[in-house]
Amino acid sequence: MVTLQLTQIDVPPGQRVLLHEVNWQEFEAILEELGEHRATRLAYSQGTLEIRMPLPEHEVDKELIGDMVKILLEELEMDCECFGSTTFKAKTKKGSVEPDQCFYIQNHLMMRGKRRIDLNVDPPPDLGIEIDVTSKTQLEAYVALQVPELWRYENNQLQINVLQGGKYVESQTSPNFSALPIKKLITEFVPQSATLGRSPTLRAFRNRVRQLIGD
Repeated sequence: MVTLQLTQIDVPPGQRVLLHEVNWQEFEAILEELGEHRATRLAYSQGTLEIRMPLPEHEVDKELIGDMVKILLEELEMDCECFGSTTFKAKTKKGSVEPDQCFYIQNHLMMRGKRRIDLNVDPPPDLGIEIDVTSKTQLEAYVALQVPELWRYENNQLQINVLQGGKYVESQTSPNFSALPIKKLITEFVPQSATLGRSPTLRAFRNRVRQLIGD
């Protein structure tokens, strides 16, 4: 048997590595060895560990869509707690995921002031966001953790997935923002940032949301 150190594994940007037959103890040891200050993202489900390295444009879209969600929440006067790319894990469910962005909306009061999360007692995020295709391993991890709504953004298109009957079903509307055409808004405004720039795009997005709310 050949034994490799995790530091020997180099994952190029935009690529991923899958490790199979990883038990929970091994997964937690890997988490500890890699530490919190790393560029890679991890997802774990039923013995399969995925290690992926985001592309630079992935980070730009991640921040932009996250800011758009914050604008939606502010303009709709909805409270939230944002936990970014926190590592969510539950031993009893044999799942773990690190979203690109995530928000507690319906359950924000339960998470107010929390700095550590234990999914054995805490609820999962109400909304998870993934950029550039959520792989099967990540989807299984989201299902295991019972995240009720997941946005997947790829090639300037937003897919909204809602958890129903233990699996994700594509939806045309967002349960968290049911009064607004979220898919249309995100698909329209995110690409604009490449030419308009981030700040003008977000201002235009806010103005559009205000118009829609006022109609």
